[in-house]
Amino acid sequence: MTVAAILRHKNAETVTVTPETLLVDVATLLSQRRIGAAPVMEGDTLVGIISERDLVHCLARHGAHALDLTASQAMTRAVQTTRPEATVVDTMAAMTAGRFRHMPVMLDGRMIGVISIGDVVKARLDEQANEVDNLRAYVAGS
Repeated sequence: MTVAAILRHKNAETVTVTPETLLVDVATLLSQRRIGAAPVMEGDTLVGIISERDLVHCLARHGAHALDLTASQAMTRAVQTTRPEATVVDTMAAMTAGRFRHMPVMLDGRMIGVISIGDVVKARLDEQANEVDNLRAYVAGS
């Protein structure tokens, strides 16, 4: 299974923020949308990603004042991305090794979606369940 297959089963809308978005607004957006991260975009260019973890680190450093800061002041700038043709196994390995839970999907220099570790785990479990069903059918002679 590939990242493209995961994206086909997801909501087409990708929630993004700008570098100028206040962290209080980022926190509100993440909470309202029930998501853990949002890509930070300047126009069509991915410049970072802001996650719940980034918010917590910023709060720990700056206290309540952190909510007055902008996404660009708290975001992760070195964003690891993936491509639609990447496999679920390779993507899961990269997310595990990098200890992050959200990964933008890029095609021809343009972001086409974001996948989460939950999406990847679900895809892998579905893939394994399908393999088990196929093996059972083969052993049973169907």
